[in-house]
Amino acid sequence: MDSHGGPYLNMRALCSPLGAARLCQLAMGCSVIAMVIHSAGYSGSQGVFCMAAWCFCFGMSVLVFFLDATRLYSCLPISWDNLTVTCAAFATLMYVTASVVYPLFFVRSECPYAGCDVRNFRIAVTVCSILGTLAYGAEVALCRARPGQTMVGYMATVSGLLKVVQGFVACIIFGALANRSEYTRYGATIYCVVVYAFCFAVTTLVVIMTVCGRTKAVRCMSFDRFVVVCTLLEVLLYLSASVVWPVFCFDTKYGSPGRPSSCPQGRCPWDSKVVVAVFSFVNFGLYVADLVYSQRIRFVSSHGPTNSRV
Repeated sequence: MDSHGGPYLNMRALCSPLGAARLCQLAMGCSVIAMVIHSAGYSGSQGVFCMAAWCFCFGMSVLVFFLDATRLYSCLPISWDNLTVTCAAFATLMYVTASVVYPLFFVRSECPYAGCDVRNFRIAVTVCSILGTLAYGAEVALCRARPGQTMVGYMATVSGLLKVVQGFVACIIFGALANRSEYTRYGATIYCVVVYAFCFAVTTLVVIMTVCGRTKAVRCMSFDRFVVVCTLLEVLLYLSASVVWPVFCFDTKYGSPGRPSSCPQGRCPWDSKVVVAVFSFVNFGLYVADLVYSQRIRFVSSHGPTNSRV
């Protein structure tokens, strides 16, 4: 017991719905990593991505749980609630992706050459990964802002969560651009890459400012107005990129409207161009939704550690 008579540990971090969700995250993450290392295995870039995603999320969850249970987050110059909901939303997206990629590339109905035990372990890995996705999603749902709340961090709102999704989709676009997309062939496609990079940087800046409690750094306007202005700019830029990219990649004058028959599977520039085009439209829709929702919210962000809990 401390000098104020309270327990050293934050018991609500252990005995609450939020604590239960985080304990489930740790259990599923540990199970997945152990089974993959023990027998399920992984290979190639897809397997490396899945393993990296699980390990990163597990490490992040251990750190968050430890800091919350010991109340050491109060020593950090950050908005704790904004940070935790951001981490949970990002981990949800990582787990969703890994839960799709791993079974797609590694789970087959027939037993592999290594035996049926390997197949069974890979099925178990997939199941635990899906359960981990639900655990992270539960944390996001528990921390999300509710109608009628007067004090709410920006990252707990729909608009804040959309920022995380926008950044994640941008990472998918960058991955496709790096995979033989041939974006340097035309100045117009280079412009699109600049748009993607600029919007990603602005979105990341908004998230960092919120998590670090630096929302008063914008002196000429309120932070919520600053977010709306940035989102409107991003909508216009993504609109232009969503039109320019398909024209210069799939029009017969500049590219190929159909997939070349001689293009190797998995190493075809046309496939990467399609991925960029599709996710450009996805992110454009996310930015539009963000702009619409931003008109409806008012929030008070924390300029330091907060003690609010679900």
